[in-house]
Amino acid sequence: MVDFEEVQPLPTGSPDANADPAFWSAVSDHVLRYGGTFERRIIERAEGSYVFDAAGDAILDFTSGQMSALLGHSHPAIVQTVRDQVSRLDHLLSGMLSRPVVELSARLGSMVKGLEKVLLLSTGAESNEAAIRLAKLVTGKYEIVAFSKSWHGMTGAAASATYSTNRKGYGPANVGAFAIPAPNAYRPRFTHADGSLDWQTELDDAFALIDGQSTGNLAAFIAEPILSSGGIIELPPGYLAALRKKCDERGMLLILDEAQTGIGRTGHMFAFERDGVTPDILTLSKTLGAGLPLAATLTSARSEELAHEKGFLFYTTHVSDPLPAAVGLTVLDVVEKGGLVQRARQAGQRLRAGLEDLQQRFECIGDVRGRGLLLGLEIVADRSGRAPDLAMGERIGAQAMARGLSMNIVKLPAMGAVFRIAPPLTVSDEEIDRGLAIMADSIVAARG
Repeated sequence: MVDFEEVQPLPTGSPDANADPAFWSAVSDHVLRYGGTFERRIIERAEGSYVFDAAGDAILDFTSGQMSALLGHSHPAIVQTVRDQVSRLDHLLSGMLSRPVVELSARLGSMVKGLEKVLLLSTGAESNEAAIRLAKLVTGKYEIVAFSKSWHGMTGAAASATYSTNRKGYGPANVGAFAIPAPNAYRPRFTHADGSLDWQTELDDAFALIDGQSTGNLAAFIAEPILSSGGIIELPPGYLAALRKKCDERGMLLILDEAQTGIGRTGHMFAFERDGVTPDILTLSKTLGAGLPLAATLTSARSEELAHEKGFLFYTTHVSDPLPAAVGLTVLDVVEKGGLVQRARQAGQRLRAGLEDLQQRFECIGDVRGRGLLLGLEIVADRSGRAPDLAMGERIGAQAMARGLSMNIVKLPAMGAVFRIAPPLTVSDEEIDRGLAIMADSIVAARG
């Protein structure tokens, strides 16, 4: 049981520091808005589990930046690697190779049996574009299936496989883009007699619909083991194996997008390890670079050879760049030497227990879910109806920020008001407890 000591709103070191008129005028005049609203704080620096604003106030970062800063901010080993590497070799022509690139490829290619070949890129969207492009070329087919609450990126094929938000107004998606329902245990569509999710019937029904729409050109299914932007929806035990079977029966490849779940966050190096199911293609990003732009697409030697024979092409400006590759090697070293996969499991248990304590205390918390240090807290109007309470979620988030805690909330009506909680793997027990205490006080304040 966590002692929920009251945490007051942050004192402001310099009341006008974050209100800098020139700064916000430049934002208004020149910064293109790309979704949501900006926090009215000017972030000056970050260290460990905290970011610091212009007033000098510390804000506990429970989203690891953009769910990426796996080792916290400004980790000394990462800082040293960047300094050393950028002074020696940072960027090359795409046709040139360097030692960091080959070493990271070899390291990643030896981590998952059957996924020996590695392509190093910059972003999650890029790695998913490469994965989908590979799948189409290898299978000779073009139809791609994803989950209805998925997020795989904002470019081309990745955007066509993203169904969690903002599809309206952008014209047609790629030809052959299909979606099936994500298996949501909190809001099940198909149920057993006891009311629990009957995911097998749901999956069977979904693929019956896919088969009815397909032209016979199903190339791949792309999935997140835990759908983060969809509201921290975890694939139930057994689901991934059943999905693998559906793909095999249709000659489809299985692509797993572990942008947020990879490199230890769930208490396994890769989330799919829990299920004993290896994908045909694995994509990594966010956590691999620990906040720096690095991504990877992994596949089998057989698929790579076939794609190469067919002329696979994926030139990008920053493919196989040495600087981020060197950072990736350091990330893997720190995770391994620090025992951070096990730490994610232990810290996740502490965090989850604290969130479940909050659930017992506050009626507005409908569900606690997720794995390791990727957890979701859903805010509802009442537990019996399970209706998302978006306004309450926003108030809690605002109160938490005022007290020095940053949490990201999924506010889409179809997905609930879900806080995505993903501290760095380096988070301390004291920081976890402080975050929980702030959440408790924020809920009290939000209720008025």
